[in-house]
Amino acid sequence: MIPAFDRFVGVDWSGAQGKGYAGVAVGECIAGADAPFLVPPPARRWTRSDFVDWVVAQAADGRRMLIGIDCAFALPAAMAGGLLGDAYQAAELWAHIDGLCEDAPDYYGGGFALAEANRNLFWHSGPRPADFAEFHRACEHACRLAGLGAPESPLKLVGARQVGKGGLAGMRVLSALKRRLDADFAVWPFDPVDTARVVCVELYPRLFLRMARHGNAKVRSAESLNRCLEVLKSGPCTDMVGTLLDHETDALVAAAGLRLIAADPAVWSPSGLDALAIRAEGWIFGVT
Repeated sequence: MIPAFDRFVGVDWSGAQGKGYAGVAVGECIAGADAPFLVPPPARRWTRSDFVDWVVAQAADGRRMLIGIDCAFALPAAMAGGLLGDAYQAAELWAHIDGLCEDAPDYYGGGFALAEANRNLFWHSGPRPADFAEFHRACEHACRLAGLGAPESPLKLVGARQVGKGGLAGMRVLSALKRRLDADFAVWPFDPVDTARVVCVELYPRLFLRMARHGNAKVRSAESLNRCLEVLKSGPCTDMVGTLLDHETDALVAAAGLRLIAADPAVWSPSGLDALAIRAEGWIFGVT
């Protein structure tokens, strides 16, 4: 069965800390065709902790919510299996990372990659280490083959496009939401999604920008944003002017993109979604 949702939330994510941490962005739209909108942060900016608290509060709303977060929900099994055994499940990986990083505030996960047992598995800085094994998950290969973009390995922690720290922080957040919401929270494709009030999926925002025929450029103007939204069957954002922040437009486009594709059966049952992906590695929502 294809789940039906009332609210669609796109989250542009960050795994940073300190001066490099500008927060996250949360965009939302409701079922239908109304324009997406930015959810205001509870303070000056969204923190990861704020986001967890917000999701928990929204779960009591009564309407079903589909949330997409722009981060890797798992590590490549070729790497994580060496830490947890070949039969591990994704939730065990999240709890393992969370346990090693429990003293780090705001769900920061970078300490997991610095732990002595894990340090040599990640590319931390400088030129590519000679012994670095750049493992990828099957969904990342599938995304490339489909021409939807080239996701980085979550083991790469260097460069402007690195996604590793965001994924580690995101996995801590998933673990926390599992603890706090229990059966009201499901993470696709690891959990059954039929009855949970909140369903969370992994996003690759570039996929939606390509669906919107925008290309590789960032969306930084209201004109570009509304052109994307029109292709994604969404009404325009009429209250945004001037130069826009691309992490906010990514969240808005992602919310509209989620709404557009969520009713497609192929999205929930992509051809590459095998037993390993369902158990341990996950899948990028929309890569079919």
